[in-house]
Amino acid sequence: MSSPAAMLSTEKLSAGEWAALLNLLADDDPAVYRIIRKKIVSYGPEVTGWLRPHTISSDPILRRHALDIIGHFGRQRGDDEFLAFCLKHGEEFDLEKGAWLLAQTAYPTINVEAYQALLDDYAGELRKRIDSGSSAKQTLAVLNRYLFKELGFGGNEANYYDPENSYLNRVLDRRTGNAINLSLLCLLLARRLRLPVVGIGMPGHFICRYQSSSEEIYIDAFNRGQLLTKADCVQYLQRGKYSLTEDFLSPVSARRTFMRICSNLHQIYSSLGQAQEVTRLKRYLVALAR
Repeated sequence: MSSPAAMLSTEKLSAGEWAALLNLLADDDPAVYRIIRKKIVSYGPEVTGWLRPHTISSDPILRRHALDIIGHFGRQRGDDEFLAFCLKHGEEFDLEKGAWLLAQTAYPTINVEAYQALLDDYAGELRKRIDSGSSAKQTLAVLNRYLFKELGFGGNEANYYDPENSYLNRVLDRRTGNAINLSLLCLLLARRLRLPVVGIGMPGHFICRYQSSSEEIYIDAFNRGQLLTKADCVQYLQRGKYSLTEDFLSPVSARRTFMRICSNLHQIYSSLGQAQEVTRLKRYLVALAR
């Protein structure tokens, strides 16, 4: 097995120098950690292999610092992958893949397959409950009862501008989120169930629409699946003094959906003064707007 010193590609370190770095990495002084973190990060992603054994160290400070640096490279990798995805695909890219790639820019260690399996389980339970001959209202009543009453999903009214409301993994973890990500949850379940549901990006609010040849029903996922008519949506636009254009009630593409999610996050991080996150989201918006 190669020693840490032999594995370094950018600078030669002796075993003693590497041990000294690890010793300093366990220092609880924030100023020391900033210096050592910068030094270790300068060696590039390879350091994650050297640090991984220390993520289970009995020293909680060393463990925390090792996890932080590994997380830094994971977020960097997630950032690159999401940007590449946005640049490579067109208007109607894979909505679910985009959601997980965005989630990994902030939570790089999540188990995407486990979350997908959870959505599969939700859809499987709904499939057992929905009668194939049901009307749209009956189908949506079953979905709403299961998702919003039994599972307890609902809009995060107490802290609407929490960044976690915009990442699908955290919406599933906490069973709360903002309007667009709760709508995204409904869309992903509807696709598994082959239901004709699309996203509707009204100004100031995001909802879904069930559209068949004979029925048109709007679904407000933020308000626990409240069913709306087109007239209800028009009244909302009138109350908000928005111009009544048909575009406001037209389905939005996957790309436009993610532009909205990223725009929300950009505004939230700006208000929180998190400059690094603001820069990250600005890159995504540029890629999505191409």
